[in-house]
Amino acid sequence: MQDHPFFAFHSHGLIRVAAATPAASVGDPHANAVAMLDLARDADEQGVDLIVFPELSLTSYAIDDLHMQSAMHRATLEALGEMVDASAALTPVMLVGAALPRNGRLYNCAVMLARGRILGVVPKTYLPNYREYYEKRWFASGARLTGLTIDLDGQSVPFGTDLIFAAEDRPGFVFHAEICEDYWAPTPPSTMGALAGATICCNLSASNIVIGKARDRELLAAAQSARAACAYVYSAAGIGESTTDLAWDGQGLIHELGQQLAESERFARTPALTVADIDVERIGQERLRNGTFNDSAAFAGHPENRFRRIGFVHGVEPADRGLCRTIERFPFVPSDPARRDADCYEAYNIQVEALAKRLEASRATSLVIGVSGGLDSTHALIVAAKATDRLGWSRDRILAFTMPGFATGEGTKAHAWALMRALGVSAEEIDIRPAARQMLADMRHPFASGEPVHDVTFENVQAGLRTDYLFRLANQRGGIVLGTGDLSELALGWCTYGVGDQMSHYAVNAGVPKTLIQFLIRWCIRTDQYDAATNQVLTAILAQEISPELVPPGADGALQSTESMIGPYALNDFFAHHVIRFGLKPSKIAFLAWHAWRDAEAGDWPEDLPADARIAYDLPTIRHWLERFLTRFFQTSQFKRSALPNGPKVSAGGALSPRGDWRAPSDGTATVWLAELRDGLPPA
Repeated sequence: MQDHPFFAFHSHGLIRVAAATPAASVGDPHANAVAMLDLARDADEQGVDLIVFPELSLTSYAIDDLHMQSAMHRATLEALGEMVDASAALTPVMLVGAALPRNGRLYNCAVMLARGRILGVVPKTYLPNYREYYEKRWFASGARLTGLTIDLDGQSVPFGTDLIFAAEDRPGFVFHAEICEDYWAPTPPSTMGALAGATICCNLSASNIVIGKARDRELLAAAQSARAACAYVYSAAGIGESTTDLAWDGQGLIHELGQQLAESERFARTPALTVADIDVERIGQERLRNGTFNDSAAFAGHPENRFRRIGFVHGVEPADRGLCRTIERFPFVPSDPARRDADCYEAYNIQVEALAKRLEASRATSLVIGVSGGLDSTHALIVAAKATDRLGWSRDRILAFTMPGFATGEGTKAHAWALMRALGVSAEEIDIRPAARQMLADMRHPFASGEPVHDVTFENVQAGLRTDYLFRLANQRGGIVLGTGDLSELALGWCTYGVGDQMSHYAVNAGVPKTLIQFLIRWCIRTDQYDAATNQVLTAILAQEISPELVPPGADGALQSTESMIGPYALNDFFAHHVIRFGLKPSKIAFLAWHAWRDAEAGDWPEDLPADARIAYDLPTIRHWLERFLTRFFQTSQFKRSALPNGPKVSAGGALSPRGDWRAPSDGTATVWLAELRDGLPPA
């Protein structure tokens, strides 16, 4: 436990929720209340803010005509009163299922309890009356019931389908409730609830289990959380329900923006909580970016004007309670092997097809590329080879040039030649050192006089000459120049502007971060996109250190290391994803990075990541590189991104084209982001 607010998930716009699966007692409200309160106390100890119980959880669901018995109604109200009283000492808001009579009708309801009072009651809208369901035999629909109240536990309580519930002291903690069949309908009530401002949509469900139904529930929860830009918490009835004609699996699901955060063990014989931390700030940021969400609210007549917003006090001081949420170390590369391979397949083919179209449209007779033997040019070259294959071109129409400079290592040059030969492309070598010496001499640079001055001018003379040669070769041979720079380099401004590697005729890697490029090459090897000789070279290239090779090795023989200068690409890609995709504040990005990277033994790693890359980063290291990322991204690099050549967007995590995902002033400053990071983190 750490005292600074930085370590508390509440400080970063997260709300802890639980889908509860209590052991039901058929038709015994008191026993069911006791069972639910046991889980509520457990949730309280775990720091849960919101707990969702199953449909009709006070009585159990499958009691048929017993729902109509007045003795059952009395017992339900008494048990509800017990839960209200007990809730005064508990933190979580509880969503409890109960059958409640009102005005000569019986309603299947979600009852919201918090801190010793009933916040409100939402009746079920859609009553299934087909196959095994006969709810219209017992219950009345809550459709169009708005602006009403119900007398419960000595209170006049808001009642109707026009309720959302909002914490007055916790921004973004706003929830809506619907019941079982409601989200199977073509127009789920939660859609209007989300458009009215709810970030967390809850479903109290019974839902008996038959073969395949669990998949359908998961599909609906995922789809609704994606479509309504919300979190979705689903709790189905489980152990203890009557099995006279039906069976129950107790499926609990928690989704956020289409992504599953947690799922219960189904058919469990013991009561359970399925817990996850919902990022309501991220949900809000997604809605800001999605104009269709606002349009939907407008076209629906702005439902927030029709909903009653019921306030409550959360009353929890931020404290370090850990994090109940998986944070991917590599947000562009899923740790799940099936998702990773699916993403790699799509990324690779997006690049291949995009390049094929550009080659067709340009009417070029050749494709010109510089090959260094490093990751980026390697990946661009293998994409080019596949694109020409699909177009029916001979690979010798790819004109590949390796251009050694003052610091080019024999190993990387050998890799470049081996790869070009293995792929069967036209391969040539142009030594740029004589031209570089002449340019440096013309500039009166100290290096030309024999002084070991390896400054940015020395580096960029080499980078610029390479690009200059490629463009002139393309002019000479009827081709277009294929860019090799990646998304990570664009985010950091780690590219030479104009006449350097920032410029090309088509930037095929511009939407792919460095971490993903490494996995794409591994995927190409694993799926035999090329032949054994090519795979052997690709494996060797993956094993070498990332270096621009523009400055000769030092006295110790060490190569120039990119990551020692700009930071680990694993961290930089993590930062870039959360800045570009969601616009999160820097202290929150640091919090997420700390949870993702602080313990190398915790969590899942992509299975084909080498063991020596499975390392940890502490908070001071994360802060150090995040400060530098923010400066480079917001203050020093935008002018390069504002003049990007064309290139395909690849990842839903975002891109940096000024014609697409990212538009920003070239003369901006990083002051706001650096100040927020400084203020949000504990003292260094």
